[in-house]
Amino acid sequence: MSNITAAQVKELRERTGSGMMECKKALVEAQGDMESAIAAMRKAGQAKATKKAGRVAAEGVVAIKVAADNEYAFMVEINTETDFAARDASFLAFVEQVVTCGLEQQAVDVPALLAMPIKRGSSIAVAQAHEALVAKIGENIQIRRVALLKQSEGLVGAYCHSNRIGVLVALEGAGDLALGKDIAMHIAASKPEVVAPEFLAAAVIDKEKEIYLAQAATSGKPAEILEKMVAGRIQKFINEISLVGQPFVKDSSITVGELLAQQKNKVVDFIRFEVGEGIEKEITDFATEVQAQVSGK
Repeated sequence: MSNITAAQVKELRERTGSGMMECKKALVEAQGDMESAIAAMRKAGQAKATKKAGRVAAEGVVAIKVAADNEYAFMVEINTETDFAARDASFLAFVEQVVTCGLEQQAVDVPALLAMPIKRGSSIAVAQAHEALVAKIGENIQIRRVALLKQSEGLVGAYCHSNRIGVLVALEGAGDLALGKDIAMHIAASKPEVVAPEFLAAAVIDKEKEIYLAQAATSGKPAEILEKMVAGRIQKFINEISLVGQPFVKDSSITVGELLAQQKNKVVDFIRFEVGEGIEKEITDFATEVQAQVSGK
């Protein structure tokens, strides 16, 4: 059957997010049956996505959207295999749709996000749009993690650095968007682990103390001196990984805690994403990577 109309192709493109030629081919093979064409395309997309899912995806982007009232914000990390794919227009359009969807529908985790419509009024779920994108780009693409941060008694500040590092921070106090962005920027640069020392697990401190004591023991100094030395190093360690104890990146003469006190504000929580953190990357040379793309592996 070759008398497939432009209107049929247009409808299939809108419903699947796939390319024009792919839609026309599917309609021809389905003899013009729209639902059969959609089912076949989804099966093909799932098959391709499954085949590529085992490949390491450690590149990609972090994207953020903040609500108009600044009371909540959504952040997502979406990974690709190569930095080249992370700059692809289709990939970036998908990211924009996903982060908008996540904010509007307040997705709390990846499974919930995947089940949501990719945009208002659409019959296409995020999962289906994802499968179509994998089929189009030819790489393993993963929606790795999401974060939804809310703060009704203050605001949520945000900062995204080169689409590689994203931070959401919940402030409690007078609404100050500039302060929220500054604190988020500081977190992006300084990578604190907790808001304040009281949120640090005792086991973490005990482990560091054990290491410092073992190191100091070789100095030959008396035990009471060693304890003072270790206490000082422990306090320095706590300040280094606690947000409020760190020197503020824009003015190292004050700590973040002092800045917040000056502004009569308080950080309740923060979330920091960095593309690919914790993922073990495969090491390949450029020629091998290009050959893999050409051969479609």
